[in-house]
Amino acid sequence: MTERPSARAALALVTDDFTELPAPERRSRPDGPLGWQGYDDARARAAERTGEQESVVCGTGTVEGTRAVLISFEFGFLGGSLGERTGDRLEQAYTHARAHRLPVVPLVATGGSRMQEGMLALTQLQRVARQSALTREAGLAQIAVLRDPTTGGGWATLGAGADVVLALPGAQVGFAGSRVRPPDADPAAYTAEAQVATGSADAVVEPGELRAVLGRWLRLLTRPSEAPAPVPAALGARELPVSGWDAVRRARDPRRPRAHAYLDAYFTERVAVSGDRCGGTDPDGMLCGFGEHEGRTVAYAAQTGTATRPAGYRTAARLIRLADRLGIPVLTLVDTPGAANDAEAERQGAGPAIADVFAAVASARTPVTTLVIGEGGSGGALALAAPGTTWATPDSYFSVIAPELAAAILKRPPQETEATAGQLRIRPQDLAELGVIRTGEQMFPGTGDRHS
Repeated sequence: MTERPSARAALALVTDDFTELPAPERRSRPDGPLGWQGYDDARARAAERTGEQESVVCGTGTVEGTRAVLISFEFGFLGGSLGERTGDRLEQAYTHARAHRLPVVPLVATGGSRMQEGMLALTQLQRVARQSALTREAGLAQIAVLRDPTTGGGWATLGAGADVVLALPGAQVGFAGSRVRPPDADPAAYTAEAQVATGSADAVVEPGELRAVLGRWLRLLTRPSEAPAPVPAALGARELPVSGWDAVRRARDPRRPRAHAYLDAYFTERVAVSGDRCGGTDPDGMLCGFGEHEGRTVAYAAQTGTATRPAGYRTAARLIRLADRLGIPVLTLVDTPGAANDAEAERQGAGPAIADVFAAVASARTPVTTLVIGEGGSGGALALAAPGTTWATPDSYFSVIAPELAAAILKRPPQETEATAGQLRIRPQDLAELGVIRTGEQMFPGTGDRHS
């Protein structure tokens, strides 16, 4: 079995420097709060073996130029378990982060709560959850790094409760530790890779890349800005469509620039948020993350031109709320023929997922900028559109429903679909006249900027 890196080795992997916080004092009781026979001896052996006095090392450090509070678990100290003294140190670290306006980075490696302290150990999870919530309310980022293993309450608080979750390859990650799972449980389900695949973690990062990746995340998440995200320049057609059906045809053209092209042109660097934290991902339908544009951080949620799945909407809502807490402006790119409407999408909660995005956009205090870059199909597209700050490219359309479906609902024959598209007034210039979108030089040359 490969020896697990120590807490300080994990810190050295990601920090340029590290200053440990002094440990809080707690009055000792013989063999701990339960009087567990042999507990003091076990602690002494753990201290001698690891050189640490507790299962976490807490302090401040610089990661690629960004100062942060770091919490590193020492798995060699009683399995990195959480007890009362662990809780003291964790509370002190979070309090220090809020006092000094620093992000928090837990480097987690724990088996869970400490058996020798019983329920008093388990209640440390409540302390941790409260400190995390207070730090979230303070608008400070929390980025967890999952080491091997990350199980039990440590995963369910410091790990899964972080804003962004990164994991080392092959790390054992799961609420159930290896000794308490059903004997027939699939071990592949309890891995970092599985947690990313099911939307509970954002990315698996190789150890050699961890410092750079973590530094990039910290840099992007610690630059709030009150100014709205600038509208991206249109990358496709410059001339406006001559008819409603012409707008539809151009928006559906496979050669039209899609979300990846817009994001590549807009950002100098970006990092991806992945997963809805409810067991789902939609990597083919929704791209979410944070990037740098002209020296500022901008969050993005971008549809890719396919039918968006419920997990995609939930991921977008998660992204918008995180950006809102951190004071980072948001850019949304609308491009979908509509929300996925198959039976599986209904079972996955399509309606509530779309409602969640509507609510996230409606309640955001940070500015949200929207650009329609292709198909704007019904409520599945409108959910991402910010009222009053939505633009549209010349090769896009926005409609109450796809023209074919509108004709069917109106009991019209298929040959009337094109005429129906015109009646719906779905062209960008129609939308501007209706007051649904704004216009500007970057979209419609010669118009200036007008907000109907």
